[in-house]
Amino acid sequence: MKAVVISFGGSLIDTENGSNFLKRFSEMIGETSKDYRVFIVVGGGRVAREYIRLGRAMDIKEQLLDEIGIAVTRLNASLVSALLGANKRIPTTTSDAAKMEGRIIVMGGTTPGHSTDMVGAELAEKVSAERFIIATDVDGVYDKDPKKYKNAVMFSEIEVDKLIEMCGENWNRAGKNVVIDGPALGVIKRADFETFVVNGKKLDNLKRVIYGKDFVGTKIKGF
Repeated sequence: MKAVVISFGGSLIDTENGSNFLKRFSEMIGETSKDYRVFIVVGGGRVAREYIRLGRAMDIKEQLLDEIGIAVTRLNASLVSALLGANKRIPTTTSDAAKMEGRIIVMGGTTPGHSTDMVGAELAEKVSAERFIIATDVDGVYDKDPKKYKNAVMFSEIEVDKLIEMCGENWNRAGKNVVIDGPALGVIKRADFETFVVNGKKLDNLKRVIYGKDFVGTKIKGF
């Protein structure tokens, strides 16, 4: 069976109507899992960033802050997995996730220095995914932050090398909130799966990109 991997931004769990959204998301994934194996990597979102901000103010070491963020991603993954009726045990490595049975597999972060986008990209490689989809809280990749600049322009397609120029090559530090971090882009560059960035709140559009149909968002050209 064909596989897709979704990097599900933690910000999508933080919405005011989070429970209603997650219920609709689970229904959509349930339908999709009839045609695809769906792997979901859940991010930490606002909660992780707040813990990291607090820890940094108390001079906690960056590696420990990263581990705190990872713990939050796994907590979020447990919530999403429970709602989907998926795996009860949250895998801690992409190799572990790739070996698990089931139509829907949910996981969080893995090790310090690896964002959940990078985890998703590595998992997509391991399961020979047809598509890797980064579901975030904006419509795609922009030339600047659309939350700050009303005149920001969204790319319908962008070369991975251009994105590396924009986002940098390094992970830098825990809690950094960029469209996609450099290490994740490095995996995308060498991979042979299609990569997309879309607004995860727009579930009809997310379903369209899963099925390879016309969609609103950004395609990252990596190979």
